[in-house]
Amino acid sequence: MNYPRHLKIALAAAAIFAVTLPAAADDLFKITVGQRGNWDTSVSQLGDMAGIFKKHGIALEIIYTSGSGETLQPVIAGSADLGFAVGTQGAMAAYAKGAPVRIIGAEATGAADYWYAKTSSPIKTLADTNGHTIAFSTQGSSTQSVVRAFIDEFKLTAKPVATGNPSATLTQVMTDQVDVGWAAPPFGLKEIDAGQIRVVAKAIDSALVRGQTVRVIVANAQTLEKRKEAIERFMAAYRETVDYMYSDNPQLMKDYAEFNKIPEATAKRVRNEFFPKSVLDPDAIKGLDSVMKDAVTLKFINEPLTQQQIAELIQIPPRK
Repeated sequence: MNYPRHLKIALAAAAIFAVTLPAAADDLFKITVGQRGNWDTSVSQLGDMAGIFKKHGIALEIIYTSGSGETLQPVIAGSADLGFAVGTQGAMAAYAKGAPVRIIGAEATGAADYWYAKTSSPIKTLADTNGHTIAFSTQGSSTQSVVRAFIDEFKLTAKPVATGNPSATLTQVMTDQVDVGWAAPPFGLKEIDAGQIRVVAKAIDSALVRGQTVRVIVANAQTLEKRKEAIERFMAAYRETVDYMYSDNPQLMKDYAEFNKIPEATAKRVRNEFFPKSVLDPDAIKGLDSVMKDAVTLKFINEPLTQQQIAELIQIPPRK
């Protein structure tokens, strides 16, 4: 067909543009993640390194925080789309106060967190913490709920103190600013093996914690409403990554060790000794009734959420 010259030029330019135009961009999610380097908080990182999220058309911008409070606030404000390792009770509390937050998955059921003291300290058990300070990360975090559970369950007079991330907490313990610190593997294993600190208690020592989903994945409510299909793809990639993290793929431990700057043997120890796969199951909030009861007892919420509120708060995309 004999097109006018100006139209031929336009068509030629369009053809060049079509050839050079990149494929549709991946859906970008800005996410906040509490406690960089914990096995359970490394799902997004390891899945991204393995190309799993890209395979599902997802790109990630990851911001690491010192704990649940810092993780949750950007999601509430809408400056982050998703938040990881948010304390379940903290998420409930934020929702009950009207915050635009929704739970789209379980992040950790049970917990590998532990509490420790210097080996020179007289504190050897939870009973010894009476009258002393005991650490948690940030307000509204799962570590705060565990400490509250310790105090309530064992009738302690210990004083809870927010100390931030494990590194900052260790500094405060070693300089006698706080008596009992908190950490999660792999952090602290080197100090335990070197005899510098001793474990005083583990999160699973509390009957209130065992079998409960203590940390969750949250989404901004508007993000969930507007980008539901993309979030479904995100969760599909997340589930695939969890499966990958319990495979025998040698690259997995290389990536985790590199990410944490630890030996591969330590990386394997973290997974094999502290994190059975059931901990990372994202598909169900376990022990919901007891979690809510504890949230009331520990004053995260004033009264139990109604079934209607629970249905609005917890919207986990189905596994396909």
